[in-house]
Amino acid sequence: MVDYHSSNNQASSGGPAVYMDPREQENDWDRDLLLDPAWEKQQRKTFTAWCNSHLRKAGTQIENIEEDFRDGLKLMLLLEVISGERLPKPERGKMRVHKINNVNKALDYIASKGVKLVSIGAEEIVDGNAKMTLGMIWTIILRFAIQDISVEETSAKEGLLLWCQRKTAPYKNVNVQNFHISWKDGLAFNALIHRHRPELIDYDKLRKDDPLTNLNNAFEVAEKYLDIPKMMDAEDIVNTARPDEKAIMTYVSSFYHAFSGAQKAETAANRICKVLAVNQENEHLMEDYEKLASDLLEWIRRTIPWLENRAPEKTMAEMQQKLEDFRGYRRVHKPPKVQEKCQLEINFNTLQTKLRLSNRPAFMPSEGRMVSDINGSWHNLEGAEKGYEEWMLNEIRRLERLDHLAEKFRQKATIHESWTDGKEAMLTQKDYETASLSEVKALLRKHEAFESDLAAHQDRVEQIAAIAQELNELDYYDSPSVNARCQKICEQWDALGSLTQSRRESLERTEKQLESIDELYLEYAKRAAPFNNWMEGAMEDLQDMFIVHNIEEIQGLITAHEQFKSTLPEANKEREAIQAIQAEVQKIAQYNGIKLSGGNPYTTITPKSIDDKWHKVEQLVPQRDRALQEELAKQQSNDHLRRKFATQANIVGPWIQTKMEEIGRISIEMNGTLEDQLVNLREYEQSIIEYKPNIDQLEGDHQLIQEALIFDNKYTAYTMEHLRVGWEQLLTTIARTINEIENQILTRDAKGISQEQLHEYRTSFNHFDKKGNSGGSKAWTRLDHSGALMAEEFKACLISLGYDVENNKAGDAEFARIMGIVDPNNSGAVTFQAFIDFMSRETTDTDTADQVIASFKILAADKNFITAEELRRELPPDQAEYCIARMAPYSGPDAKPGALDYMSFSTALYGESDL
Repeated sequence: MVDYHSSNNQASSGGPAVYMDPREQENDWDRDLLLDPAWEKQQRKTFTAWCNSHLRKAGTQIENIEEDFRDGLKLMLLLEVISGERLPKPERGKMRVHKINNVNKALDYIASKGVKLVSIGAEEIVDGNAKMTLGMIWTIILRFAIQDISVEETSAKEGLLLWCQRKTAPYKNVNVQNFHISWKDGLAFNALIHRHRPELIDYDKLRKDDPLTNLNNAFEVAEKYLDIPKMMDAEDIVNTARPDEKAIMTYVSSFYHAFSGAQKAETAANRICKVLAVNQENEHLMEDYEKLASDLLEWIRRTIPWLENRAPEKTMAEMQQKLEDFRGYRRVHKPPKVQEKCQLEINFNTLQTKLRLSNRPAFMPSEGRMVSDINGSWHNLEGAEKGYEEWMLNEIRRLERLDHLAEKFRQKATIHESWTDGKEAMLTQKDYETASLSEVKALLRKHEAFESDLAAHQDRVEQIAAIAQELNELDYYDSPSVNARCQKICEQWDALGSLTQSRRESLERTEKQLESIDELYLEYAKRAAPFNNWMEGAMEDLQDMFIVHNIEEIQGLITAHEQFKSTLPEANKEREAIQAIQAEVQKIAQYNGIKLSGGNPYTTITPKSIDDKWHKVEQLVPQRDRALQEELAKQQSNDHLRRKFATQANIVGPWIQTKMEEIGRISIEMNGTLEDQLVNLREYEQSIIEYKPNIDQLEGDHQLIQEALIFDNKYTAYTMEHLRVGWEQLLTTIARTINEIENQILTRDAKGISQEQLHEYRTSFNHFDKKGNSGGSKAWTRLDHSGALMAEEFKACLISLGYDVENNKAGDAEFARIMGIVDPNNSGAVTFQAFIDFMSRETTDTDTADQVIASFKILAADKNFITAEELRRELPPDQAEYCIARMAPYSGPDAKPGALDYMSFSTALYGESDL
């Protein structure tokens, strides 16, 4: 017989006392309280009903609690039923010793479960001691029905009380603070039932001032529908100032165990809802990404053909409009797309972070919509932009050249056609047939002068033909009319040549018969012709159109003009000399009384025409001066535009470079918490955005430069295109850096990483990130760090954090395992995000496919499949339908119609298998 007595714990009042584990205050049995007859009555009825709720499973029951346990047989049977274990075989004898031995076997079993019994002996139970028997039954109830109840790591009594408080909190007039007074009005019992089975009770009809009705209603419903026997009488509770705590606890524990299955199902449903909510949110983000990527790619697809259209326009105005349309595209249409592209990358990174944090497989966009695909299309777009702008500028230069050449052609052609007018008629006349000798000689000399004039015009004809050829080669839109006019001039020129030769031959045949000729006329004619031709050339040059692109070119024209003006005095002397010859003719004729019947027979160039042309030259010189000075002023203005743009560009360019470097330092130095860094970066981003007016000013200056047809700028190495790329890269870089910090916050919060841990990880990572970054634009670079660790750098980083990855067999195996996690694609480099994901995975727990499967198994009542009806009953409507739509039919050996496979569905959520 086990000694259950201890002299140190005898009751001071003389009767036996009950003692249990002193750490469990609710286990204490106050002997004095047992003397209360009302409490003893409540305990007798409650404990009897509790015992019978278990004994009936073995086909028996008790009527009198102190009498029916005296032989120990039903006591041993009760322990076997509630524990599910076999006790030693009982003795069947009727003698007192047999009964004591059976009771001792029961008490031995209770002691083996860690329960310390004091002052309860087998003799008292065999003798029918009611108080000792009740104390023993309470011990059994406490150990097997209450002790395992724990809510939020509280003790059994506190856990049961907390469970009751949580379940009844929403109900009016219910305030559970204990296991006695709080239950007298019966509302708490009804609230517990209604919370779990609302269809059984109409709680709103219950009144606080009618406790008997409330208690009887709860007891009858519990017994009829929940298989909880009636353990107490409503009258005893109402008529007792303070109902027995142990009786109430015993009865309430039956409710807890009756509803424990629902509690597990609720927990399982909450876990599943949490996992499904993550999946639904991620799918929404994936759909948003796909749509944004499709829209952006479609815009690029539509835009590139427009940029690749190289169909030339006929006129400068049409090409200028094309250039203006392109500027509108750059100013209005493209900037929002730059923001969309940046936002798309940020959304992609955020989604991948969320997937990693929820143990989901990485998002793989549909074919052609990868970030790399978008970057490739964007690269093609920018290449098309550059080619389009270069083509337009070249076309404008070509058209400008064409307009200049066409005008020059028309001017020279008009002058030549004016000169040839009437020449064919002159060459075909037969005046020499009836002329005198002097007249024939005069005709011959005149013809020689014409030939001289004709030869002088040969250069102009060749120039006209050369200009027409150049217009053809440059694809001038009006080339047919130019060619036709040029052809007509050339054909006429050939005809003049033939007529000139024919007339000369005719004149030479009669030359021997002609003797007299006026040498002065001849000399005049010979000198007047080249001088006249020089004046015509000078007038042509003074009226010649010119095109220049810089100050040096216009200054060269001004210098040439000044040189021309320096020759005018000498030319004037030649004019005066020619005019003196004509004056000498008049003097001789007057002196000899000769009556001149006409003008100079050898030339049509009269002194008046020479003076008229000379006066025209004198008028054209100052006009040319003004035109050159106006062009000089224009080029000086253009130079001012160049200097203005260059001054601002030489400030903005280094500013962008400096900001790029500062962003690199900010992302590495990691001052303050992640929230501090995020605030600082956003303020920094705002300061960058506030710099936008400087970029806009540059765009305005650049537009003025383009409108002025300025194609070079020696004062700066920065082009507007270069600065645009730098500005867009700066905005993108700060946005990406902010997104990196936001993702780190997501990782930290989701994985439970402390700020100190994250700081330690970042510091270690940066310390070993020593490899230079050679990527990016040749001008816009960040600090000298690559943002990734090579394998050896990563190993050193792990060692600094306490990982045993030294160069030995075990260390190499461990390092290979870690590299397989952080670098699954064998790229040889480890990013900071992959490093953080690994560290958080090493230190925190996350939901797993096995946990979700276990939760579904609870909802399915341990079946290997679940039905749509069960899903709709246990989950919110939207999430229930989400599962039903995605679960495949269950095909196991125990399959039933309508069975769904929750196991494959759960593993598919985590990328471990396909649905």
